[in-house]
Amino acid sequence: QIDFVAHDDIPYSSAGSDDVYKHIKEAGMFVPTQRTEGISTSDIITRIVRDYDVYARRNLQRGYTAKELNVSFINEKKYRFQNQVDKMKEKVKNVEEKSKEFVYKVEEKSHDLIQKWEEKSREFIGNFLELFGPDGAWKQMFQERSGRMLQAFSPRQSPNSSPTRGRSPSRSPSPPWVFSKASPPPSPKAASASLSSMSEGDEDEK
Repeated sequence: QIDFVAHDDIPYSSAGSDDVYKHIKEAGMFVPTQRTEGISTSDIITRIVRDYDVYARRNLQRGYTAKELNVSFINEKKYRFQNQVDKMKEKVKNVEEKSKEFVYKVEEKSHDLIQKWEEKSREFIGNFLELFGPDGAWKQMFQERSGRMLQAFSPRQSPNSSPTRGRSPSRSPSPPWVFSKASPPPSPKAASASLSSMSEGDEDEK
């Protein structure tokens, strides 16, 4: 009591017939389907049988029971253990990838720090040479200060238009209270006598 048969239109021969679907086609109950190149139900079944362990493990992860998959108790435990091992491998792989990313970031940052340190070092050395180098600002400032000090301590020369130029230096008379180093200082009586004689001389001059 079928309504129709859906199948590809390629004739399938059998014993005593060139096309097993010939009478269905003649009855108008055949619906042809399009085949997809490279996909075959036989290949799918073969792949499932070949990789049955992977198929069973995948479906156990999806929620199917061992009874539904017709898997024994021992195989079920084996498959679940293998799933746990695969999960641990995936975690280890993720940790390795993250650690590689971390190491890469650290190397990149360390490279940037070293580059900045080298730039700062070159800048510091350049500033040091500008200040303390052979032609640096410190040497120029030191030369200027030493020149000023020499000018301050050196005696000033009299100008060319000085009226005293060409004259022999004459010793200014020493005041009466300045005594030579050879003669001892006078006694108080002699000092008073000299002062009185000086006052008398002044009155005579007047």
